[in-house]
Amino acid sequence: MAVHFKELTGIGLQETFTRNVDLKGKRLLNYMSTVAVMKNKKFQQAVTKLKVLRGELSGCSEDVKEMMLILLAYFDKKEDAMFCYVEDTCLAGEVQMDQVHMTPTIIVCGQSCFSASRFMLSVDRNVVHDNIPSFFSALWMMFGSYYCFNIHYPCELASTLEFLQRCFFSINPEKGTKVEKMHTSRLHVNPRVLTLIQEL
Repeated sequence: MAVHFKELTGIGLQETFTRNVDLKGKRLLNYMSTVAVMKNKKFQQAVTKLKVLRGELSGCSEDVKEMMLILLAYFDKKEDAMFCYVEDTCLAGEVQMDQVHMTPTIIVCGQSCFSASRFMLSVDRNVVHDNIPSFFSALWMMFGSYYCFNIHYPCELASTLEFLQRCFFSINPEKGTKVEKMHTSRLHVNPRVLTLIQEL
């Protein structure tokens, strides 16, 4: 997948994501837990809940999990738009595919992203990778799937995925968007995405 993504975009998928997480990940978490929480009570509650879920876990992978869950909360999106939770011993053939979205979805084998030690990737309700050992890998593979399979970002994840695209995968087109077209007119990039990028 990484090779095909590089052919399509000219960008190393895993390398670019790793570099940008190292450069911007802590700054984003700091901004979200100090500045952004002061703007919205509901977001403040979501951040507090995530801090409790994370507990004493530390490390880059845990930071990426927290970062993704906080981004979903910041853009007021539900976790189940990007993740499907199954039992930690669940095999690929046992996943209830009617509960999984058609778009690329990370299947979390556990009760939360923080407690899971294994992940799967689903595209078009088919498990395309059934044993991903880290959330970090599952996330860049999920993002890369949108490009490799030429899938538009679903509206319910548009802001979160556009932020990842621009901030962590360094894809900044001058025009156009991967968000699926709706009947109503839409700005090219969500102003909240641009504001967050500028404030970081």
